[in-house]
Amino acid sequence: MKLISWNVNGIRAVLKKNFLEFLEEQNPDVLLLQEVKAERDQVDEPFEENGWEVHWNHAEKKGYSGVAALSRTPVLSAKRGIGIKEHDQEGRVLTLEYDDFHVVNVYTPNAQNELRRLPYRVEWNAAFLEYVKELEESKPVIFTGDLNVAHQEIDLARPKANRKSAGFSDEERAGFDEIVAAGFVDTFRHFHPDEPEHYSWWSYRGGARAKNVGWRLDYFCASERLMDRVKSSVILPDVMGSDHCPVKLEIS
Repeated sequence: MKLISWNVNGIRAVLKKNFLEFLEEQNPDVLLLQEVKAERDQVDEPFEENGWEVHWNHAEKKGYSGVAALSRTPVLSAKRGIGIKEHDQEGRVLTLEYDDFHVVNVYTPNAQNELRRLPYRVEWNAAFLEYVKELEESKPVIFTGDLNVAHQEIDLARPKANRKSAGFSDEERAGFDEIVAAGFVDTFRHFHPDEPEHYSWWSYRGGARAKNVGWRLDYFCASERLMDRVKSSVILPDVMGSDHCPVKLEIS
């Protein structure tokens, strides 16, 4: 089973680029998208007619945030949000239940310039972790998406220059420590523990992508008891169309 996650930075924009060719070439069983910036009825592509089961969670604010999922594998149930009103207005979480596990698509809030949204981000981290731990009581969990944090210095090109930047603050990194401590595995680092220069997001400024001056912000995290089925976890940096690239997980 192949799962791919991608922050597309606008589904309507990426559909005008290489998105359908990418979908045909990769042919995932499940595709999880973040920052779709649209409601389902604003996207003309007939995914359902092409054999996809489509689930969507848009933000109340138009053109903002939002997550979506396309699945070739039948979904037992789908849930929008985490069940907490203050956290569910921005369309950031979508949970798909399959026979053997839950897949949670998440677009974590950005702490923003000068860390002005950091207090909310810390609240969000705690609420989201509690949500996936509760899910795990029934079945193992895979959660994936743009987590808006580079966990360790190896996960961004310029750690010293970004010590107090959104995505690399002590508080956000500690939030990821808590994810690991709760029994979820960063699957990419499981397979590539010490490999530097693997990133999934690059600024549009200064030719950052061409120079590979990036950050690893996009993850597949899995319950420890699923790891014997996880065969690979990779980043697809050559896929263009967004400021993020996709990440891919394969499980038996």
